[in-house]
Amino acid sequence: MRTALLLLMKFLRDFDFKNKRVIVRVGFNVPIKNSRVTDDFRIRAVLPTIKYLVKQGAKLILISHLGRPANTEEQYSLKPIAQHLSKLLNQDVKFINDCLGEQVKKEVKELESGQIVLLENLRFYSGELNNNPDFAKQVAALGEIYVNEAFGVSHRNHASIIGLPQYLPACAGFLLEKEIKNLSRILDKPKHPLAVIIGGAKISTKIKMVEEFLEKADQLVLGGALANTVISAKGLAIGKSIVEEEMIEKVKKLELTNIKLHIPVDVVVSIDSSGRASSRIAPVGNMKDKEMILDIGPDTRQLFSRVISQAEMIIWNGPMGLFETEEFASGSKDIALAVAQSSAFSVVGGGDTIALLGQLGLEDKIDHISTGGGAMLKFLTGEKLPGIEALE
Repeated sequence: MRTALLLLMKFLRDFDFKNKRVIVRVGFNVPIKNSRVTDDFRIRAVLPTIKYLVKQGAKLILISHLGRPANTEEQYSLKPIAQHLSKLLNQDVKFINDCLGEQVKKEVKELESGQIVLLENLRFYSGELNNNPDFAKQVAALGEIYVNEAFGVSHRNHASIIGLPQYLPACAGFLLEKEIKNLSRILDKPKHPLAVIIGGAKISTKIKMVEEFLEKADQLVLGGALANTVISAKGLAIGKSIVEEEMIEKVKKLELTNIKLHIPVDVVVSIDSSGRASSRIAPVGNMKDKEMILDIGPDTRQLFSRVISQAEMIIWNGPMGLFETEEFASGSKDIALAVAQSSAFSVVGGGDTIALLGQLGLEDKIDHISTGGGAMLKFLTGEKLPGIEALE
């Protein structure tokens, strides 16, 4: 049982943080445009832990990654995040433009109780991705206690995730504890009917979840571009739609006639994904060679919404179409509203899905929004997450 993980781990309440230098691995991988944070959901999710540690008199050293920089590119600097966090906390968060070196050591040593620093992007160093022991030791030497508050990357074998807990007393923050508790409810004590909604671009990254919940769920709904591969595997025309050709044979091995499985019955198609060309509603399989599937159609929205309304527990990961373009956003919006209006216990994950909920102002209507997309998928399919194992 995954809830047993909680018995093997330490948590914030197990430590005295007063005057201790505490390294908190956060997940501040957020969108930034023109040096401004455009979506701060992942930052706000960690505020309870940061405020608790400040109140306990800790000296906070926040560490995170941002994007996938090839080198020390300015666009991947965490400086705008420090500025944004300062406003959210109404407290100065000092930014240090490195995460190693004598200057970093000096400034960390000068920290006083309740003060906060944010170090520069961990991925500016190859040692982070490679889990280099020397890199992990140098970062660990800055602190006295380690807190993992980055569920979103806890499925990665990175130095800041699995290396640091080897050198410091370690525990889970409030957010990580909440993630484990809520996701474990689905695995250990699922309510039925259980409806699972899977969308997004690639079925290759979610095939395990499809296989798992085709067996365990009462209803499995597939939408987005990943449904195109299933439609194609059934021998239906998809025109120029995105499809993972290499996955078709594997998808054919799924029980595609299972009555639990719901795929689109009608779709919104167009020859142009920008929304500039006209679009039309087409029955699945009835489309022209140059057309692309870009959203689910009205009959499908109604079908999927009815499935959601009958559920007692809902898992949703991935949009139903190209929701970034207004002309193809209706399907994703209708599903978001259906989940939000449901009385079921709802769990939602994935960056695009969370962004959509934020745009619609529905975040507070969801029981648990997971800060991890890939990590959530792995956890729900029973895989062990290295970052969580490192705290046991």
